[in-house]
Amino acid sequence: MTTPMNPGMGRGRGGQTPGLPTPPTGWVVGSYPTYAQAQAAVDHLADEEFPVHEVTIVGVDLMQVERVTGRLTWPKVLVGGLATGAWLGLFVGLLLGIFTQPMWGVVLTGVVAGSVFGVVSTSLSYAATRGKRDFASTSQLVAGRYDVLCEPSSAEKVRDELTRFGMS
Repeated sequence: MTTPMNPGMGRGRGGQTPGLPTPPTGWVVGSYPTYAQAQAAVDHLADEEFPVHEVTIVGVDLMQVERVTGRLTWPKVLVGGLATGAWLGLFVGLLLGIFTQPMWGVVLTGVVAGSVFGVVSTSLSYAATRGKRDFASTSQLVAGRYDVLCEPSSAEKVRDELTRFGMS
């Protein structure tokens, strides 16, 4: 991809264009199996008044994990659609009810219309899968390990501090 800018114009730290994804820079000062441990290490550095603005936590060996939360059946799909639609209808009904009298009529209409919409939309969506995905799940992006990187000017001091407190 080309850009009409001059190569040096509008660049941020390290010659990178601000706002665009860039690889992290720095030296690895610690490696941790969980994000919580990497976060605790950086928090410790902040407590000790190290220049944490020079530190980056990098997830390495990324993987997408899909955790199955349960089996889907027609009753579950219909009840879920009904509940979701009713909440949406209640919200819209309350918003519109502020400007109309009597308020209860608009709210009731919103709940009924939202419920119908929720049941129809979830039914169509579930029917379209034709039994190929009869389960519910959540997805998240996780890393195999989390490296803490630091700019070279402070890396040795940061590594020594993490080692001194058994956090490297």
